[in-house]
Amino acid sequence: MEEISTKSLPKGLSGGKGGKKLKFVNLQGEAKIAARQETGLLELDRVSGGGLVPGSVILVGGDPGIGKSTLLLQVCGSLSKKLHCIYITGEESIDQIRLRSNRLGLADASVELAAATAVRDIAASLSSERKPDIVVIDSIQTMYADTVDSAPGTVTQVRTSAFELIRLAKAAGFILFLVGHVTKEGTLAGPRVLEHMVDTVLYFEGDRGHQFRILRAVKNRFGATDEIGVFEMTQAGLNEVENPSALFLAERRGNVSGSCVFSGLEGSRTVLLEIQALMAPTNLGTPRRAVVGWDMARLSMILAVLEARCGLGIGGNDIYLNVAGGLRINEPAADLAVAVALISSLQNVPVPAQAVVFGEIGLSGEVRAVAQGEQRLKEAAKLGFDEAWIPRHMKKTTDNTGLETQLEIHEIGHVQDILNLFSTSGGGV
Repeated sequence: MEEISTKSLPKGLSGGKGGKKLKFVNLQGEAKIAARQETGLLELDRVSGGGLVPGSVILVGGDPGIGKSTLLLQVCGSLSKKLHCIYITGEESIDQIRLRSNRLGLADASVELAAATAVRDIAASLSSERKPDIVVIDSIQTMYADTVDSAPGTVTQVRTSAFELIRLAKAAGFILFLVGHVTKEGTLAGPRVLEHMVDTVLYFEGDRGHQFRILRAVKNRFGATDEIGVFEMTQAGLNEVENPSALFLAERRGNVSGSCVFSGLEGSRTVLLEIQALMAPTNLGTPRRAVVGWDMARLSMILAVLEARCGLGIGGNDIYLNVAGGLRINEPAADLAVAVALISSLQNVPVPAQAVVFGEIGLSGEVRAVAQGEQRLKEAAKLGFDEAWIPRHMKKTTDNTGLETQLEIHEIGHVQDILNLFSTSGGGV
């Protein structure tokens, strides 16, 4: 092995005082598996990967008023039966937290509260004889480190305060929740390095006009990412939703043009959603395009494919696309469902009420297979759907699912086939 002379090292790094040699080990060896702590909220346990890992740091972000503080107070109330939980608020008073706990039915929970913003005081309190198991900081943007000469909420203050609290959590071994504000673009406020410093990043999503709340993992060192948990906001707090598909489709009306049911994947969970499209003629020089819950660029691509490959006259219409329920779809498997909803609205022909649709569309108009196709079909069959419009070349992973007997399968190889299906379903395009 060739030796590296210290003369080749940058000046100031070779022979300096204060440094010590590192001890290197091999990849082989016993890995210590951390025992997870279940929270009692199954949806949060699902998103976190099966429970909370001691010594982990979890950053929870979301819009103001979406329910971040409510969720974490419920977590503390559930875990306080067996763990030492501390809730530190920098935004609200103790009386406000007590009022919320009364509304949530947690007035008798043994959760210790404190209103503080000084990181030095918090560190001194958490380093006392009785060490905590769970600590919630609400929020990190209100924390203040006196070692930095800047106002709370600035990039330097957020980074410094978070570093000190994370260092303390790792050393003491308690689970640390940091509540983070988001910007108007929907990203976490403060330095981007904050997301790199923590172990898990959870986004609490939803429209305050809807009762649904989605807890989404975008980073998780101890589990899978893109997993979601579904909650329903009520007067008594957040309730877990075991079957989100049934909830999202509860208010769906059948026999309406422009409505289509899409079978999507969110992490390991299959969710059925209603995609709504509306086309209306316009006299404006530039027709309007409005999208809620999907990608605008993806919609533009689907519209171009329908015009070029199917000869449909779409350009002179205002187009509105909505994913009902407030959930946002990020996967290309929704392409076919969007195209079906658009054609249904344009031709004023309803999609069969008990049909579920999924598939990816290419620029030449071909419909491509998507992952976990049979899992999507199984969820549709479980909810009583009897028809499926799917890609022609979808690979079968098993032969004994019995889906052929439960669902009438219509295979679509090209977007032109959608028009044929509408004509055979009784609409007459």
